[in-house]
Amino acid sequence: MKNQRDKLHQYQKRITVITDRETEIAKECLARGDRSKALLALRRKKFQQSLLAKTDAQLETLEQLTSNVEFALVQKDVIYGLQQGTAVLKQIHNEMGGIEQVEKLMGENEDARAYQREISEMLGGQMSNQDEDEVEGELEALQEQAQGVEQPDALSYPTAPSTTLKAKPDEDKRKSRARERAKEQGLERTSEPMLA
Repeated sequence: MKNQRDKLHQYQKRITVITDRETEIAKECLARGDRSKALLALRRKKFQQSLLAKTDAQLETLEQLTSNVEFALVQKDVIYGLQQGTAVLKQIHNEMGGIEQVEKLMGENEDARAYQREISEMLGGQMSNQDEDEVEGELEALQEQAQGVEQPDALSYPTAPSTTLKAKPDEDKRKSRARERAKEQGLERTSEPMLA
């Protein structure tokens, strides 16, 4: 169709050139005084103009047809997209289990919330303010631990060495002498009579 349109445009240009040429011929004939040839040239020009008008009408019809075809192709693509989207939606709905499944899930969720509220109310009534503060403090500590924040109370100390140090030989001698003296003095004290 686009090729036909291009051919019609070329035909229009040719007719326009011919009508311009017929006008020039008519002027030349009038300049020579040949009225009948000038009249014939103007009649051919008029015929070419009528062909040009018909060509314009055909060209307009052809362009409307081309636009309609292009629009129909766009509509076809849109309909295909809608079909694909509808199929995906149906598949998702089937996976969800339908409205009944969603309603059941919502009911179970509400039941679980009500149960949690009951437990909170029961525990809240039995705990003292001090217990409640301790629980909240423990919750904050767990939250900070989960977020990677260290507790200020949790200090990390370096590890102690695992090997034992040996005393110097001179120290060993001094310690053993001190032990001997302590034994001797202990014996001397026990041998002295007690004064009453």
